[in-house]
Parts: sequence; C-alpha cells; structure tokens
Amino acid sequence: MTQSFLEHVNVTVADADHSAALLVNLFDWHIRWSGPARDGGYTVHVGTADQYLAVYQPREGQSHDFPKGVPLNHLAVVVEDLDAVEAKVVTQGLTPFNHGDYEPGRRFYFFDNNGIEFEVVSYS
Repeated sequence: MTQSFLEHVNVTVADADHSAALLVNLFDWHIRWSGPARDGGYTVHVGTADQYLAVYQPREGQSHDFPKGVPLNHLAVVVEDLDAVEAKVVTQGLTPFNHGDYEPGRRFYFFDNNGIEFEVVSYS
C-alpha cells in the first residue's frame, strides 16, 4: 500500500518571485519550476524534491481575492536549527512572535509580506 503525503500547498501572493526568494533564503529550498498559470497568472514552485509551496501571482489588474483558499490558518515548516531560521526571518524585516517551547518541539510564527502566517518548528 502506498503511503499518502502532502505534495504541495498553493497560495496567492502579490509577487511570486519575491515570495519564492524569501522561502529559498529562510528554508534553504530551491525553485522547482516557474511559469504561466491559470487566468494569465504566474506561479513559482519552491521547496524540496518531494514537497513544495506553489506561490501564485494573479495577472496585472486581476483581483488577489479568491473565494477558494479561505480559511487558511498557517503553514508549518519543520527545520533543524530554529534559532538560525529565526535570525533569517529578522534579517528579512519580518517579526517572529508567539514563541513556544513545549513537547514535542520548539516553535515560532511570523507573517510574510502577503499576510501568510508561517509556523516554524524544530523537533531537534
């Protein structure tokens, strides 16, 4: 029997290249693909070989408000070195908050420039 796993999450952003660059910087991911997307938009797939985040940028003049995608609480990313990633978040001008140090791991949260909330967690 094949085990199920989450392949990707797709979110709408103002600037796909900017969002992808932030994710590459924070989590040491890579750009898997980029190109034209639905309704004349543009998408960048950024992540690992097995999983990725699709950041979708609507075409110029198109609304960023899509009824799908609501509600989105947050996206969680597991990292080895929580402190190192938090330092990167701060250098990007973003504000970490809601730090938690409880079983089974440590974590903090931040909002990116699009208002997407990320949880960063380490189980090390």
